[in-house]
Amino acid sequence: MPFSPFHLVHGNEARGLVLLADHARRDLPEEYGSLGLPPQQFERHIAYDIGVEHLTRKLAVMLDVPAVLGGFSRLLIDPNRGEDDPTLIMRLSDGAIIPGNNPMPEAEHQKRVNDFYRPYHEAVADRVDAVAKASGKAPLVISIHSFTAFWKTTPRPWHAGILWDSDPRAVLPLIKALEADPQLVVGDNEPYDGALRNDTMFKHCIVPGLAHALIEVRQDLIADETGISEWADRLAPILEAINADPDMHVVRQYGSRTGPLEEV
Repeated sequence: MPFSPFHLVHGNEARGLVLLADHARRDLPEEYGSLGLPPQQFERHIAYDIGVEHLTRKLAVMLDVPAVLGGFSRLLIDPNRGEDDPTLIMRLSDGAIIPGNNPMPEAEHQKRVNDFYRPYHEAVADRVDAVAKASGKAPLVISIHSFTAFWKTTPRPWHAGILWDSDPRAVLPLIKALEADPQLVVGDNEPYDGALRNDTMFKHCIVPGLAHALIEVRQDLIADETGISEWADRLAPILEAINADPDMHVVRQYGSRTGPLEEV
Protein backbone atom coordinates (compact mmCIF):
# COMPACT_ATOMS: atom_id res chain seq x y z
CA MET A 1 0.00 0.00 0.00
CA PRO A 2 1.56 3.35 -1.00
CA PHE A 3 2.25 5.84 1.76
CA SER A 4 -0.53 8.30 2.58
CA PRO A 5 -1.16 10.42 5.69
CA PHE A 6 -4.56 8.71 5.93
CA HIS A 7 -6.52 5.80 4.52
CA LEU A 8 -10.27 5.73 4.02
CA VAL A 9 -12.64 2.81 4.44
CA HIS A 10 -15.84 3.49 2.56
CA GLY A 11 -19.26 2.81 4.01
CA ASN A 12 -22.81 4.10 4.06
CA GLU A 13 -22.47 7.69 5.22
CA ALA A 14 -26.23 7.96 5.74
CA ARG A 15 -25.91 5.64 8.75
CA GLY A 16 -24.58 8.56 10.81
CA LEU A 17 -21.55 6.81 12.33
CA VAL A 18 -17.83 7.44 11.72
CA LEU A 19 -14.97 5.25 12.96
CA LEU A 20 -11.49 6.65 13.54
CA ALA A 21 -8.15 4.95 14.17
CA ASP A 22 -5.46 7.57 14.82
CA HIS A 23 -2.63 5.09 15.38
CA ALA A 24 -3.67 2.40 12.91
CA ARG A 25 -0.40 2.14 10.97
CA ARG A 26 3.37 2.34 11.48
CA ASP A 27 4.32 3.62 8.02
CA LEU A 28 7.01 6.19 7.38
CA PRO A 29 7.63 8.13 4.17
CA GLU A 30 10.70 6.86 2.31
CA GLU A 31 12.64 10.06 3.00
CA TYR A 32 12.61 9.30 6.75
CA GLY A 33 13.96 5.76 6.51
CA SER A 34 13.38 4.19 9.92
CA LEU A 35 14.08 7.36 11.91
CA GLY A 36 17.32 5.63 12.88
CA LEU A 37 15.52 2.86 14.78
CA PRO A 38 16.02 -0.90 14.38
CA PRO A 39 13.11 -2.83 12.79
CA GLN A 40 12.01 -4.44 16.06
CA GLN A 41 10.99 -1.06 17.47
CA PHE A 42 8.25 -0.93 14.83
CA GLU A 43 6.76 -4.11 16.27
CA ARG A 44 6.12 -2.26 19.55
CA HIS A 45 3.31 -0.04 20.76
CA ILE A 46 5.57 3.00 20.45
CA ALA A 47 5.15 2.84 16.66
CA TYR A 48 1.39 2.12 16.36
CA ASP A 49 -1.64 0.65 18.10
CA ILE A 50 -1.32 -3.10 17.63
CA GLY A 51 -4.43 -4.76 16.18
CA VAL A 52 -6.36 -1.54 15.64
CA GLU A 53 -6.22 -1.27 11.85
CA HIS A 54 -7.75 -4.70 11.26
CA LEU A 55 -10.29 -4.28 14.07
CA THR A 56 -11.43 -0.92 12.69
CA ARG A 57 -11.63 -2.20 9.12
CA LYS A 58 -13.64 -5.22 10.23
CA LEU A 59 -16.04 -3.07 12.26
CA ALA A 60 -16.48 -0.67 9.35
CA VAL A 61 -17.47 -3.54 7.07
CA MET A 62 -19.78 -5.17 9.63
CA LEU A 63 -21.53 -1.88 10.37
CA ASP A 64 -21.32 -0.57 6.80
CA VAL A 65 -19.91 2.77 7.96
CA PRO A 66 -16.92 4.87 6.88
CA ALA A 67 -13.63 4.94 8.74
CA VAL A 68 -10.53 7.12 8.66
CA LEU A 69 -7.22 5.46 9.52
CA GLY A 70 -4.04 7.33 10.37
CA GLY A 71 -1.46 6.44 7.73
CA PHE A 72 1.79 7.18 9.57
CA SER A 73 3.63 5.98 12.65
CA ARG A 74 3.12 7.95 15.81
CA LEU A 75 6.94 8.07 15.99
CA LEU A 76 6.86 10.51 13.06
CA ILE A 77 4.21 12.72 14.66
CA ASP A 78 1.27 11.82 16.90
CA PRO A 79 -2.12 12.68 15.35
CA ASN A 80 -3.85 12.27 18.72
CA ARG A 81 -2.18 15.33 20.26
CA GLY A 82 -2.70 19.05 19.94
CA GLU A 83 -0.26 20.95 17.76
CA ASP A 84 1.07 22.67 20.88
CA ASP A 85 1.49 19.44 22.87
CA PRO A 86 5.13 18.78 23.87
CA THR A 87 4.61 15.05 23.13
CA LEU A 88 3.50 15.73 19.54
CA ILE A 89 6.88 14.50 18.26
CA MET A 90 8.56 12.19 20.73
CA ARG A 91 12.33 12.22 21.22
CA LEU A 92 12.14 9.34 23.71
CA SER A 93 9.32 6.78 23.83
CA ASP A 94 9.12 4.04 26.46
CA GLY A 95 12.89 3.68 26.71
CA ALA A 96 13.63 4.07 23.00
CA ILE A 97 15.58 7.11 21.83
CA ILE A 98 14.40 8.14 18.36
CA PRO A 99 17.53 9.35 16.48
CA GLY A 100 15.51 10.85 13.61
CA ASN A 101 13.73 13.12 16.08
CA ASN A 102 16.89 14.33 17.82
CA PRO A 103 17.37 17.19 17.30
CA MET A 104 14.08 18.52 15.92
CA PRO A 105 14.62 21.81 14.03
CA GLU A 106 11.56 24.07 13.95
CA ALA A 107 11.37 23.85 10.16
CA GLU A 108 11.22 20.03 10.31
CA HIS A 109 8.65 20.15 13.11
CA GLN A 110 6.42 22.38 10.99
CA LYS A 111 6.95 20.23 7.91
CA ARG A 112 5.61 17.18 9.72
CA VAL A 113 2.62 19.16 10.96
CA ASN A 114 1.86 20.41 7.43
CA ASP A 115 2.58 17.21 5.51
CA PHE A 116 1.15 14.52 7.80
CA TYR A 117 -0.72 15.76 10.88
CA ARG A 118 -2.97 18.33 9.20
CA PRO A 119 -3.89 16.20 6.17
CA TYR A 120 -5.06 13.44 8.53
CA HIS A 121 -7.21 15.83 10.53
CA GLU A 122 -8.58 17.39 7.35
CA ALA A 123 -9.60 13.90 6.21
CA VAL A 124 -11.36 13.30 9.54
CA ALA A 125 -13.17 16.65 9.31
CA ASP A 126 -14.19 15.95 5.70
CA ARG A 127 -15.55 12.51 6.58
CA VAL A 128 -17.49 13.79 9.60
CA ASP A 129 -18.95 16.56 7.43
CA ALA A 130 -19.86 14.09 4.67
CA VAL A 131 -21.65 11.82 7.16
CA ALA A 132 -23.53 14.79 8.61
CA LYS A 133 -24.72 15.81 5.14
CA ALA A 134 -25.63 12.28 4.04
CA SER A 135 -27.48 11.40 7.25
CA GLY A 136 -29.02 14.81 7.83
CA LYS A 137 -28.00 14.69 11.49
CA ALA A 138 -25.03 15.04 13.79
CA PRO A 139 -22.71 12.03 13.44
CA LEU A 140 -21.69 9.69 16.23
CA VAL A 141 -17.89 9.34 16.27
CA ILE A 142 -16.09 6.29 17.71
CA SER A 143 -12.31 6.20 17.96
CA ILE A 144 -10.48 2.87 18.28
CA HIS A 145 -7.14 2.47 20.10
CA SER A 146 -5.22 -0.27 21.90
CA PHE A 147 -3.02 -0.37 25.00
CA THR A 148 -0.26 -2.60 26.32
CA ALA A 149 -0.98 -5.47 28.72
CA PHE A 150 1.76 -4.17 31.04
CA TRP A 151 2.99 -0.72 31.92
CA LYS A 152 6.65 -1.19 32.77
CA THR A 153 6.28 -4.34 34.94
CA THR A 154 2.76 -3.63 36.23
CA PRO A 155 -0.01 -5.74 34.66
CA ARG A 156 -3.09 -3.91 33.44
CA PRO A 157 -6.24 -5.79 34.45
CA TRP A 158 -8.65 -4.16 31.98
CA HIS A 159 -9.68 -5.96 28.83
CA ALA A 160 -10.95 -2.68 27.44
CA GLY A 161 -11.23 0.90 28.58
CA ILE A 162 -13.58 3.67 27.53
CA LEU A 163 -12.01 7.12 27.54
CA TRP A 164 -14.02 10.32 27.68
CA ASP A 165 -14.06 13.89 28.85
CA SER A 166 -17.52 15.22 29.76
CA ASP A 167 -20.09 14.00 27.22
CA PRO A 168 -21.57 10.75 28.63
CA ARG A 169 -24.05 9.96 25.86
CA ALA A 170 -22.17 7.21 24.02
CA VAL A 171 -19.87 6.34 26.90
CA LEU A 172 -22.33 5.17 29.54
CA PRO A 173 -24.24 2.70 27.33
CA LEU A 174 -20.96 1.43 25.92
CA ILE A 175 -19.54 0.72 29.37
CA LYS A 176 -22.83 -0.83 30.52
CA ALA A 177 -22.99 -3.13 27.50
CA LEU A 178 -19.40 -4.31 27.91
CA GLU A 179 -19.82 -4.83 31.66
CA ALA A 180 -22.79 -7.09 30.96
CA ASP A 181 -20.17 -9.73 30.14
CA PRO A 182 -18.96 -10.90 33.58
CA GLN A 183 -15.67 -12.09 32.09
CA LEU A 184 -14.66 -8.58 31.07
CA VAL A 185 -12.88 -6.00 33.20
CA VAL A 186 -13.86 -2.63 31.74
CA GLY A 187 -12.05 0.59 32.55
CA ASP A 188 -13.83 3.93 32.90
CA ASN A 189 -11.11 6.40 31.85
CA GLU A 190 -8.58 3.61 32.33
CA PRO A 191 -5.75 3.06 31.60
CA TYR A 192 -5.74 6.74 30.56
CA ASP A 193 -7.87 9.81 31.20
CA GLY A 194 -9.84 10.83 28.11
CA ALA A 195 -9.66 14.55 28.86
CA LEU A 196 -6.77 15.66 26.65
CA ARG A 197 -7.03 19.16 25.27
CA ASN A 198 -6.81 19.46 21.47
CA ASP A 199 -6.59 15.70 20.86
CA THR A 200 -8.69 14.12 18.11
CA MET A 201 -11.87 13.78 20.17
CA PHE A 202 -11.51 17.30 21.53
CA LYS A 203 -10.97 18.81 18.10
CA HIS A 204 -13.62 16.94 16.13
CA CYS A 205 -16.27 16.10 18.76
CA ILE A 206 -16.07 18.08 21.99
CA VAL A 207 -15.76 21.51 20.38
CA PRO A 208 -18.60 20.97 17.85
CA GLY A 209 -20.76 19.04 20.36
CA LEU A 210 -20.87 15.59 18.72
CA ALA A 211 -21.53 12.41 20.71
CA HIS A 212 -18.41 10.27 20.84
CA ALA A 213 -16.34 7.69 22.71
CA LEU A 214 -12.80 6.36 22.55
CA ILE A 215 -12.45 2.59 22.91
CA GLU A 216 -9.12 1.14 24.09
CA VAL A 217 -8.72 -2.64 23.69
CA ARG A 218 -5.81 -4.41 25.33
CA GLN A 219 -3.30 -5.29 22.64
CA ASP A 220 -2.76 -8.93 23.50
CA LEU A 221 -6.49 -9.50 22.94
CA ILE A 222 -6.41 -8.25 19.33
CA ALA A 223 -2.92 -9.35 18.30
CA ASP A 224 -4.23 -12.02 15.88
CA GLU A 225 -7.20 -12.61 13.60
CA THR A 226 -9.03 -14.71 16.18
CA GLY A 227 -8.92 -11.94 18.76
CA ILE A 228 -9.80 -9.27 16.22
CA SER A 229 -12.85 -11.23 15.07
CA GLU A 230 -13.93 -11.84 18.66
CA TRP A 231 -13.77 -8.14 19.53
CA ALA A 232 -15.41 -7.06 16.28
CA ASP A 233 -18.27 -9.49 16.98
CA ARG A 234 -18.54 -8.08 20.51
CA LEU A 235 -18.40 -4.40 19.60
CA ALA A 236 -20.45 -4.31 16.39
CA PRO A 237 -23.90 -4.97 17.93
CA ILE A 238 -23.14 -2.61 20.82
CA LEU A 239 -22.21 0.21 18.46
CA GLU A 240 -25.20 -0.59 16.26
CA ALA A 241 -27.55 -0.20 19.21
CA ILE A 242 -25.90 3.01 20.44
CA ASN A 243 -26.00 4.51 16.97
CA ALA A 244 -29.75 3.82 16.80
CA ASP A 245 -30.38 6.12 19.78
CA PRO A 246 -31.57 9.52 18.46
CA ASP A 247 -29.78 11.30 21.31
CA MET A 248 -26.45 10.34 19.69
CA HIS A 249 -27.30 12.50 16.70
CA VAL A 250 -28.04 15.81 18.37
CA VAL A 251 -25.46 18.58 18.76
CA ARG A 252 -25.06 19.20 22.47
CA GLN A 253 -22.27 20.97 24.33
CA TYR A 254 -20.92 19.40 27.52
CA GLY A 255 -17.72 21.41 27.75
CA SER A 256 -14.38 19.94 28.79
CA ARG A 257 -12.62 19.16 32.03
CA THR A 258 -9.52 20.70 30.45
CA GLY A 259 -10.93 24.25 30.50
CA PRO A 260 -13.36 26.58 28.75
CA LEU A 261 -14.02 25.85 25.08
CA GLU A 262 -14.08 29.59 24.43
CA GLU A 263 -10.29 29.59 24.83
CA VAL A 264 -9.82 27.25 21.86
